[in-house]
Amino acid sequence: MGKSTKYPAYSGGSISINGREIASHYNDGGNIKSSYNMSDTERNIYDSVQNNLSDSLSNLFNISDNQRIEWQNQLNALKNQGMQNINDIYTPMQNNLKNDIASRFGSLDNSVFLDKLNTIVNNKAKAVADLSNNLALEQNNLYTQEIQNRINLINMLDSLNNSFNSRIMEYLNMAKGNSSAGNQYNQSTYKNNQSNSWLNTYSQLQNAGLAAAKIALL
Repeated sequence: MGKSTKYPAYSGGSISINGREIASHYNDGGNIKSSYNMSDTERNIYDSVQNNLSDSLSNLFNISDNQRIEWQNQLNALKNQGMQNINDIYTPMQNNLKNDIASRFGSLDNSVFLDKLNTIVNNKAKAVADLSNNLALEQNNLYTQEIQNRINLINMLDSLNNSFNSRIMEYLNMAKGNSSAGNQYNQSTYKNNQSNSWLNTYSQLQNAGLAAAKIALL
């Protein structure tokens, strides 16, 4: 009689590049597992992306003392330059007004001088107020731009992380596909062997039956 064919073991699958196995799919004691084997370079890059992404997210809104000092220095420089520009404009205007009134009236104690001086003083005060508002806006812009830069960095790191994971999943699916192809082949071979085994058994039984019939007829 034909010998029963043993059911095939689970067929694993793998992907190799330049002789290095980079992804595998296998049966580990009844547990089906997939594994991606990073090179040292890949692992360093992957870990760096993961660590920087984690740090960037946890410190997104944390502003260091050094950063605040740097911003304040920038604002002070803008303030000093702005005040210098204002003084360069209004101080000569005040001096020219004094000289003009003194030459025309011989005294600064008159309504013409005071009216024009008040106009200059008011305009200068408005310029100083505008400068103060602009500095406040700039301070807000410095913070907003810093946060936006950090968000851009997070988006870049997240994109790199997703790219890594997509590449890993692609190779794992390829290894799984190889495993599935191997198992399908084994099952097909097993079924064919089983069919051949039954055919052989049937043929043997049939031949045995014919032989017995011949003996009986003798």
